[in-house]
Amino acid sequence: MSSKMDRRKQYTRMVLKKSLMELLQEKSISSITIKEICEKADINRSTYYAHFANQYELLNSIEEEFIEDLVGTLTQYNMAKEDGSLQMTEKFFEFIAENSEVCETLLSENTDIHFQKKGMMITRQYIFKDWITDMKMDEETYEYINLFIVSGSIYVTKNWLENGQNKTPKEMAEILNNFINKGLSNMR
Repeated sequence: MSSKMDRRKQYTRMVLKKSLMELLQEKSISSITIKEICEKADINRSTYYAHFANQYELLNSIEEEFIEDLVGTLTQYNMAKEDGSLQMTEKFFEFIAENSEVCETLLSENTDIHFQKKGMMITRQYIFKDWITDMKMDEETYEYINLFIVSGSIYVTKNWLENGQNKTPKEMAEILNNFINKGLSNMR
């Protein structure tokens, strides 16, 4: 009976997440009500509240699941070596492409800024963590450079999704990797 309950809980959470994601394609998280989510998911409010306190907690659950999957992908690659960097960046874009609908919605104007901030923290943790020691960079300079590269990468990814993934993950990885490692002078 316990596994049956687990499956029911999993199904309910899946339906709630799907319903919120559909609503986020139409309107902002702040204007979505629990009633709307419940109607779309065809469940009652008490069932909703058994799983989540509000729409923001549900959104956070979706973001955490996405980030957990992304981290699982990123931990497979070593960013210290340039070849590993390119391969990891390509795998990042492949992951984004495979999850494009979710990613595009989470990066849209209809959600909150927390997802982008979480993305910045993950990128810092998994991609740029050794820069400060490898490049003998002071903490303040590192913060500025990291902020520039990570926020730029997020908006490049967002634009790529909005443009229908008009370049392959490999092409996007090469563009970003060349810019990050060699700067603008090598982009000619």
